[in-house]
Amino acid sequence: MPLKIDNYSNEVLKNISFTLEAGEYLIILGSNGVGKTTLAKVLCGITPSSSVTIDGITPSKLYSEKRAKLINYIPPKLDIFDEFITVREFLELGALNNNLSINASLKKLHITHLANKTCKLLSSGESQLLLIASALLHDARYTIFDEPTANLDPQKMQLLFTLLKDETTLQSKVIITHNLDLAYKLGYNILFLAEGAVKFYGTSTDFFEQEHLDVLYDGSVKKNDNNIVVKL
Repeated sequence: MPLKIDNYSNEVLKNISFTLEAGEYLIILGSNGVGKTTLAKVLCGITPSSSVTIDGITPSKLYSEKRAKLINYIPPKLDIFDEFITVREFLELGALNNNLSINASLKKLHITHLANKTCKLLSSGESQLLLIASALLHDARYTIFDEPTANLDPQKMQLLFTLLKDETTLQSKVIITHNLDLAYKLGYNILFLAEGAVKFYGTSTDFFEQEHLDVLYDGSVKKNDNNIVVKL
């Protein structure tokens, strides 16, 4: 069941085309403002487009649970409109995964102690962990994470990395990030956007060749042993 986008353009993106097969993982990279989040919203049907299909189905033409089971977008920030909703109540809203309980998802993210806390009172890092727990419970065929490491401390970032690296966690994962070291360690295929267009789409091995990094990042990053670091 491949996810396809065919020659999509708007005021930000230019002639975007690629295919992500079921079970494959992808990292989307690029500088601020190049259209990464815009692309994510097109892929998942928040921004309607007939250019996007999953097994021939256009996500934006599906509604409610049918689209929810197909593709899920996890934003970089938790927005809550009910100031009294608790963590457990929030997770109950999107619990479509019959193989994972709410208690188990809380345990995986080490946030069991937050179950009855009001979402509005969560810290930014706690909110990020809640979003990740909701993705696990949702378990869509394709899950798009937009900056999932935002606001996470080193221990929680390591926890997230372990979950994302685990091939049994979710079905197909798409990660938007600025964290090049995370992208390198995950080893997913890479899609790099520049000026709204796809400048690279291929393997992590090819992308993280130093000569290639020098061109794409103007010499600002380097491969140092087994890490990608910013030259300061």
